[in-house]
Amino acid sequence: MITIIGSINFDLIARSPKLPEPGETLTGSAFSTAAGGKGANQALAAARAGAPVRMVGAVGHDAFAAQAVALLRAEGVDLSRVATRGDATGIALITVEDSGENTIVVIPGANGLVSEDDVNVADLDGGYLLLQMEIPLPALEKAIAISETSETTCILNIAPWRDDAAALLPRADIIIANETEFDLAAIQLELSGETRIEKMIDFAEHYGRTLIVTLGAEGVMVATPDEHYSLPALKIKPVDTVGAGDTFCGYLAAGLDNGLPLREACQRAAKAASMACLKIGAQPSIPHASEI
Repeated sequence: MITIIGSINFDLIARSPKLPEPGETLTGSAFSTAAGGKGANQALAAARAGAPVRMVGAVGHDAFAAQAVALLRAEGVDLSRVATRGDATGIALITVEDSGENTIVVIPGANGLVSEDDVNVADLDGGYLLLQMEIPLPALEKAIAISETSETTCILNIAPWRDDAAALLPRADIIIANETEFDLAAIQLELSGETRIEKMIDFAEHYGRTLIVTLGAEGVMVATPDEHYSLPALKIKPVDTVGAGDTFCGYLAAGLDNGLPLREACQRAAKAASMACLKIGAQPSIPHASEI
């Protein structure tokens, strides 16, 4: 079982030939909507990878709430621990340029009201716990604390990065970051080494944890207390990179939950993340296991 405590958003997506500069107004080429939020995206990815998943989070008392969880419900994710709280469901304003790169502005809405009480009703006792950083820090701290005193393996995706959460990294069993997030974390944690992999090894050996850094088209780097290695991404022409990182996280958790060794779980997750870049939108682009 994979328990995901995290954000649930509704995405408003504009496509444009390029990303606007400060003060610049551009004419876009298309507009679409899709369910999103890092927590919900990762829950959907884990479910589509074939794992049993339960979601813990909150949506608002608005018209976006039902749309934000529609795909999760369709894929059989347990939504019994998703609360309705506050006026607004979380919203993400996304601009995607033709190259596939994007900018995102997130309005937390109900995600900012996820509390320690929500964590308590998650009934964590074994399996895998997958966390991100789009919910309040006290809820994250509570979830990690419970995982430390149970048979639960905690996977922490440090996105979006926040300096006040740096102390949580050594407490999670597996940490997932993209290259920018890891570089910021390395500064906060004062990791030793000249190169990124040297700093990753320093973290893994010093804290006895597993660290995974995703590099987009360059693949993935992994450092454990015992070894380190790199894995390639698929060679593709990206259409939209939104949701690729979340796809990786969900597929990784599902692979581990299904008993795959870490290297094989990372390889499968990297393939799924690459494939998620071939369609528009975060959740609609997440592939099913049969496609991998």
